Amino acid sequence: MAVNPQTPIQGPSGGALAPGADAESRSWVEALSAPGALREGRLADLHALLLRAARREAARRRGWLGAVSGPELDDIAQQAADDALMAILRRLDDYRGESRFTTWAYKFVIFEVSGKLARHTWRRQPPAADETVWERLPDRLRARPEHESEQREMLSLLRGLLDSELTDRQREVFVAAALNEESIDVLALRLDSNRNAIYKTLFDARRKLRAGLAAAGHDLER
Repeated sequence: MAVNPQTPIQGPSGGALAPGADAESRSWVEALSAPGALREGRLADLHALLLRAARREAARRRGWLGAVSGPELDDIAQQAADDALMAILRRLDDYRGESRFTTWAYKFVIFEVSGKLARHTWRRQPPAADETVWERLPDRLRARPEHESEQREMLSLLRGLLDSELTDRQREVFVAAALNEESIDVLALRLDSNRNAIYKTLFDARRKLRAGLAAAGHDLER
């Protein structure tokens, strides 16, 4: 990917990084904040790193991509790496060194891969109303019906509870984390939040759903 090395980026000063930030992470930030050839070289290194990560993540998720493979899958990885790089540059000031720079950067590319694959899959084959993704609910939330009809009834009730009992934020977090298995770190990044806030929202959503299912007579696993 060609990125203009003269794009103005105001990187954080050394004092903005956490005292425990490792030397490699500091070198990444310094190079990406510098003008000229040093920054251009580090941009190329970072894009290559992101592309490898995007390809691994896309390959790992192939199970829910249907016929997507080969050049089509690689194109998604390329787009994810491109967009992740630009997002990292926009958010460079946010990096404080609490984790390794590469770990922080990986969150961006995983988020991009996740979003692009979801949109791509939706365009190719929108999920049906009875999509079996609902059967992937965590065991602690699911009832233990002895018959398939009871399972269908419980899932139908759950869909209704999502709309009637949860706030928009709770619904978004629950669907992303519990149904679509989006990582908490990526979800926090996408929603401009933090892990603790996401966990609290998810906990509250599950509590409401458990209460609604129990009120309807479903015995839940505790």
